[in-house]
Amino acid sequence: MAQQPQLNRSKLPLSGRIVMFFIRHIQHAMASMGELWRNPLSSLMTMAVLGVSLSLPAALQVLVKNAETVTQSWNSAAEISLFINEGRSERTIQSLITRIESYPEVSAVSYINRDQALEEFQTLSGFGEALAYLDDNPLPAVVTVTPSLKFSSPAGARQLLRKLEQEAEVSFGRLDIEWLERLQAVVKLLERTVLAIAALLVLAVVLVIGNTIRLAIMNRRTEIEVMKLVGATESFIQRPFLYTGIWYGVIGGVLAWMIINLLVWYLDGALAELLGLYGSQLEMQSLTVTELGQLVALASFLGWLGSYLSVRQHLRAIEPS
Repeated sequence: MAQQPQLNRSKLPLSGRIVMFFIRHIQHAMASMGELWRNPLSSLMTMAVLGVSLSLPAALQVLVKNAETVTQSWNSAAEISLFINEGRSERTIQSLITRIESYPEVSAVSYINRDQALEEFQTLSGFGEALAYLDDNPLPAVVTVTPSLKFSSPAGARQLLRKLEQEAEVSFGRLDIEWLERLQAVVKLLERTVLAIAALLVLAVVLVIGNTIRLAIMNRRTEIEVMKLVGATESFIQRPFLYTGIWYGVIGGVLAWMIINLLVWYLDGALAELLGLYGSQLEMQSLTVTELGQLVALASFLGWLGSYLSVRQHLRAIEPS
């Protein structure tokens, strides 16, 4: 059987050899799937290990993606408070508001005059009766500026704040985004954690598949020796093992996707309740179709790589006696 492809291919035209090439690969792919089917328990255990290993970095990636979505939604709510110099007339303040509204960095502007500021402070502070004895209103007028989406990040908002503080009517500005910077630092830490854990688990996947293929080679040692005796090439012998590794990767990637969907479904209710406390209605996102394809493609490549490294090492050690 090993010599037949060599004898026939030498007599076939180029198109025929290409067709035979694909036919042989399809045959080996189906044969390797049959080998997995004949050992369902061990195959499923290996695939389950791969699925869990791949689901861990994928789950962290989903967590980072959702954290970035939440961060972006909170970025759009960042506001700059401009405190107006004492003694500025309403006409001057309205002129300032008109100028600020013309800035391309500004999305919206609102104005709180001194009387409104005092009334709001009396309501929120609980010192309403005490403040009624003040001779003068000590609170300044405030202009609240909402940056545009492009300048809603901490760096962009700070840049806009410096520009607004140069206005003659502005005493000083305040931008309370330290919490947002801490949140973004946590997101960056999560991204690096994902990369580190993914690298370790990728190595674990390669080692698991490599060891599984090594055991398969040892179990078929006699068959491999016979194939080498009748003249089969190394590529012909190793091809079924490579496809076995690819199948392990493909099915392991699909299992990882299923695990991720179950986790998202399980955590979605708790996340919605948490975000509801902050006035957000975002839903937890799972892996998209594109990300699923990337996950399966990566798992297939890891399966092929682990198989290839194992096959290249152990097949050469088997020689017919």
